[in-house]
Amino acid sequence: MDAETKVEVVKSFATEIITEEELLNLFETNEHPIAYDGFEPSGLAHLSMVYRAITLERILRTGVRFKLLIADSFAWINNKLGGNIERIRKVGEYFIEVWKALGVDTDKVEIVWHKDIFDDSEYWKKVMLIAKMTTVKRATRALIVAGREEGKNNPVAFLFYPVMQCADVFQLEVDICQLGIDQRKVNMLAREVAPRLGFKKPIAVHHPLILGLNGGKMSKSVPDSAVFVHDSREEIFRKMRKAYCPKSIENNPVIDIAEKITFLKFGNLTINNREFESVEELKEAYLKGEIHPIDLKNSVAESLDRIIEPVRKHFEKNKKARELYEIVRGFEITR
Repeated sequence: MDAETKVEVVKSFATEIITEEELLNLFETNEHPIAYDGFEPSGLAHLSMVYRAITLERILRTGVRFKLLIADSFAWINNKLGGNIERIRKVGEYFIEVWKALGVDTDKVEIVWHKDIFDDSEYWKKVMLIAKMTTVKRATRALIVAGREEGKNNPVAFLFYPVMQCADVFQLEVDICQLGIDQRKVNMLAREVAPRLGFKKPIAVHHPLILGLNGGKMSKSVPDSAVFVHDSREEIFRKMRKAYCPKSIENNPVIDIAEKITFLKFGNLTINNREFESVEELKEAYLKGEIHPIDLKNSVAESLDRIIEPVRKHFEKNKKARELYEIVRGFEITR
């Protein structure tokens, strides 16, 4: 696969690349560049992790070596699961089983726990160097990466979050920050401070977020806003039939899931014996009124069940995975 083709593979799922020229040059000069994404362990996995596994499979085709960071320290700072670090790390173990069940190639992926970075004095030196270059105002604006809002009565610890995340980029020695678009502020900070600190400037590849079934954010704390990887076939269909599905394609979670999961995974979608080979074709037909919303919902639900069925089986048959699931589902989701 040549460098131009590799860039096209990344563009097939990315909503933004900063910059495309830098990415092309990276692929031309480095056969196996390193990318990373971080995950706060905070509860049961839903479609966002399914989407992440699909995009991960794509970027691995390009020869990229990927680091999956289990951000246990960040979840603790962010008071996920009440700030209970033992519970947070148990969810991290559960995440690993979910990735396995979703078919993540563990031979090409390195799983890193942030706790192993957290104890390194060189890491904290990087954190402090970045902090000295970052104003309180900018760190406060960047709190969106933690799902927090500026202007709230936030503890000082929250201000460490974006600076620590920036330091992760250099500690992990990555070439590509391949995170959600909501993490953009930190990735731009990393690109800005890198040359001043003598580190290589990371390329930022941002993927879009999945809409919740209610048209808002997909949230673990609002069960009917999300399809979880443990949902039964019946539950998937029930949730999809209740999903918000306006006549437009804008802010339409059913169309959104079809585009970001169904087409990305399978390349097509069949509705009432009519096969759509592209999401553009689907959107055009939907806007013309050629597809009834319930038929769209049922077909998307069918595609989700095909993806989730192997996950259900993994957690049914694998003793360790099943035990982790039972433990995690008993945790109260605080945010």
